[in-house]
Amino acid sequence: MATGLVEKSWEIQKRIEERAKRLGKGKYGRVLQMARKPTAEEYNRIVQIVALGLLILGAVGFGIYLLFQVVGPYVASLFG
Repeated sequence: MATGLVEKSWEIQKRIEERAKRLGKGKYGRVLQMARKPTAEEYNRIVQIVALGLLILGAVGFGIYLLFQVVGPYVASLFG
């Protein structure tokens, strides 16, 4: 039983290694080769932009919520 487990683990390891070898040669290979770790300045800028986008999206959603809370009952009373 132990030898079967060892052989199975070797097969799994071999499949993982084969996938890793093909990783840089597929359709995403060029992107992976050109990719690099961002500098601290680039990372901070990305975090700021994402945070600003989240704040804007949240503000728009909250505005729509308030619009429905305030204007919704008024419109309902007109048709109602």
